[in-house]
Amino acid sequence: MAAYMSIGDFSRATHLTVRTLRHYHRIGLLVPVDVDMHTGYRRYTIEQVAAAQVVRRLHDLDMPLDEIRAVLATADPQARNTRIVAHLNRLEEQLGRTQHAVNQLRDLLTDSAPADSSVELRSVPAVTAAAITEIVAAEDGPVWMQGALGELYATLAAEQLPPTGPAGGIYSDEVFTDHRGEPTIFVPCTGQVRSLGRVHPTVVPAAELAVMSHIGSPTGVDRTYGALAVSVTQHTLGVPGPIREYHIVDQRDITDSDRWRTELAWPVFLTRSIAPAPMSRATRLVGSARTGPAHRPELSR
Repeated sequence: MAAYMSIGDFSRATHLTVRTLRHYHRIGLLVPVDVDMHTGYRRYTIEQVAAAQVVRRLHDLDMPLDEIRAVLATADPQARNTRIVAHLNRLEEQLGRTQHAVNQLRDLLTDSAPADSSVELRSVPAVTAAAITEIVAAEDGPVWMQGALGELYATLAAEQLPPTGPAGGIYSDEVFTDHRGEPTIFVPCTGQVRSLGRVHPTVVPAAELAVMSHIGSPTGVDRTYGALAVSVTQHTLGVPGPIREYHIVDQRDITDSDRWRTELAWPVFLTRSIAPAPMSRATRLVGSARTGPAHRPELSR
């Protein structure tokens, strides 16, 4: 004979409130074995205690109720474990993002500056380049850029046009203001590339720029952008125009993201003459490494 428990006893046994048990009943997640048609009293069996404890623990781990229902409805233990492990992996990723955000907030509270806060005023000449231009949403940006760079370097290698400098990007205002806009990713090169697939020839126009280096992975680049914007506002005359980035050292060169270096370039109006900046030693080293025989273009970074 089955042993039944009232909803109150079941609540005490499982540490789920009566209100929660009624809600789980309504949505079909944890259904009592019997409901009195006259009084509405719910009764549970002792066999349901284990299922209720599983539900409570999965809910404490922020698993959506629909996924908990799917776990309980899956008879195969391996399939159940696969669902649970997938959720745990998502939690670990979220925990990593949260920890990184906490560390960044602590840095802001201590008013620590970015790793390299020096600003250089620079006049850059026009250069011919291979480029890809598309409308891209912010959440797709990193993957899109990796694919675009891979396609650019592969196209230049196929057409035997060596790069003459580091890859760069030109970003419309909408990329920042709407998180959906038109970026142009380019690689300077000798000669003029033939249009192939998404790749097209372009001339990156001359510009006067305030440049600041961001050291490390793209995560946290907003702080460097903020420092650059403050410097431009306080010490130079900013002008309308697209933001640029130059990838001096990146994933194509070294895997250690702490050593990546991206130059952020803000358009300005220079009030004194500045000779075109010579290519930095880092840029020369990257350029020679990327054009040498040991560097093979990949389809993704």
